[in-house]
Amino acid sequence: MRVLLWHVHGSWTTSFVQGAHEYVVPVTPERDADGLGRARTWDWPATVREVAPESLAAAAPDVVVLQREHEPALVEKWLGLRPGVDLPAVYLEHNTPLHGVPDVPDTRHPMAGQDAIPVVHVTGFNELFWNCTGARTTVVDHGILDPGQRWTGEVPHAAVVVNDPARRGRSVGADLLGPLTRAVPVDVFGMRVDRLPPRPGLTVFEDLPQEAMHTELARRGVYVHTARWTSLGLSLLEAMALGMPVVALATTEAAVAVPPEAGVLTTRVDRLVEAARHLLVDRDRAAAAGAAARAHVLEHHGLAEFLRRWDAVLADAVAGR
Repeated sequence: MRVLLWHVHGSWTTSFVQGAHEYVVPVTPERDADGLGRARTWDWPATVREVAPESLAAAAPDVVVLQREHEPALVEKWLGLRPGVDLPAVYLEHNTPLHGVPDVPDTRHPMAGQDAIPVVHVTGFNELFWNCTGARTTVVDHGILDPGQRWTGEVPHAAVVVNDPARRGRSVGADLLGPLTRAVPVDVFGMRVDRLPPRPGLTVFEDLPQEAMHTELARRGVYVHTARWTSLGLSLLEAMALGMPVVALATTEAAVAVPPEAGVLTTRVDRLVEAARHLLVDRDRAAAAGAAARAHVLEHHGLAEFLRRWDAVLADAVAGR
């Protein structure tokens, strides 16, 4: 089938477009947030086609995967079709609820109160915490392309992957970089990480292509997941698939996505710091933890099951189920 979706989340979309469908992504001359087109730092197959807004109606999509609150209005404006009425649709929720009245866990989802467009959550935690009363919901856990066993740990630094940490602050644990860098050298990878204030022991790597980032991550001794309140980071799963030992805050879906044998899960900042320092020194334990992390991800977040689940979701949407 022909699937319309916006390029919103590069890592997730990279997995999604590995399926057996044709994927249409809007592109605008400015390549703004509503028209990024094809990815430039991820490798997408030729089945992903850029289409200008004025040509979307002629592209005749079979189903649309909505990911942001304003996208139903864009479908009506650009295609003249109502999602869930004239065009089969699902709404993919990437994120944990961030605000609302009277706040988490009562935050009402934009798709609550209707049953024409089902909501697909990427984690069980998200489904648990969003108030989607009235909407049909399901969970399709993340699936990732296997980057292969690459961990060497030859660089005795902790690796952190985070996008725009200066703006997102405590939700992604930007404040934890201070305690970490006082204990171990820290290399931060991601987009817009150059906005972090400089500090001793901190090095930033800006906007690396995914393949290059994986290569560099695997050279670091340990992966540290600092997010307090975000959905399950695909970078965490990718680090585990690389065979990296991980230290993570035991919050949101990470609490169930990281098995104890893969490293250390904790809600204590001092324990987070000490675990990172210890795994950089104890290479035998680090290697064993990384092997366990990789085995767990391949079993629970493999690409084949992810695509199978999404095929079923899309087929149900087109069939009106």
